[in-house]
Amino acid sequence: MAKATKKQALGRGLSALLKDPDNDIKSAKDKNADKVVGNIVELDIESIEVNPFQPRTSFNEDALQELATSIRELGVIQPITVRKIDFNKYQLVSGERRYRASKLVGLKTIPSYIRIANDQESLEMALVENIQRQDLDPIEIALSYQRLIDEIDLTQEQLSDRIGKNRSTIANYLRLLKLDPIIQTGMRDGFLSMGHGRTLINVEDDEIQLKIYEQIIEESLSVRATEQLVRSYQKHGKNLGKEKASTPSVPKEIKTTVKDFSEYFGAKVDVKVNKKGNGKLIIPFSSEEDFKRLKKLIQGEA
Repeated sequence: MAKATKKQALGRGLSALLKDPDNDIKSAKDKNADKVVGNIVELDIESIEVNPFQPRTSFNEDALQELATSIRELGVIQPITVRKIDFNKYQLVSGERRYRASKLVGLKTIPSYIRIANDQESLEMALVENIQRQDLDPIEIALSYQRLIDEIDLTQEQLSDRIGKNRSTIANYLRLLKLDPIIQTGMRDGFLSMGHGRTLINVEDDEIQLKIYEQIIEESLSVRATEQLVRSYQKHGKNLGKEKASTPSVPKEIKTTVKDFSEYFGAKVDVKVNKKGNGKLIIPFSSEEDFKRLKKLIQGEA
């Protein structure tokens, strides 16, 4: 406990040093730079801006709230990483979830590792670090690879060496970016796996590609079933639709009940039934508020 208190006090002391205009550190060679760069410093959270190079574009709100609860109880266990961009101004390199969650609970300061880096180095650090994360979807990873290739001017071989991934793995991710944007969105939303995406790439016709994508969603097709469907397309071409089994009709009683559901929820409820007789109800919502309204109706709170 004494060590932790001493370390925190040191961080606060360094924070005061950084706010002294006479000790403004602009490079690793400046006076006192060795005391700050690479050390944990308690920085004012308002002095930090988000990273425009952050490859992650979406954050799960529920997970963010869970992290905020943990930070409220235990504090920020793992410091964020920032780069100094001006006097008492910093930019996130990594740790945006921790930064966002800390703001949610109203923290005034946050423990931070300080780096001195230019825009290109910051982009590379942010991209490489985020690629190593376990919770990125395949499209986010593919986009990060593409940005490293385009903006850092790396070849696939150089990228392979830089991030420790096989060149074939990198190539497989990059190929996903050739998919129709609708399918890419489906992968980002978790409706498709990377295996589905890699299979769909083999279909050059965009119209057929989307048709197969819709069938995957409607029938919850496995990767193996999708591979069979693609092989059927490659064999029969434009006649793929004729090979597809007819969609089972929805029993009259279910159709009537669905109308009742639609009236109750105030939204057009849809129903899907597969060949085995299993099905699912689809209740659309137009906004977060509309979703909360539906939730209350389902829970019988309305």
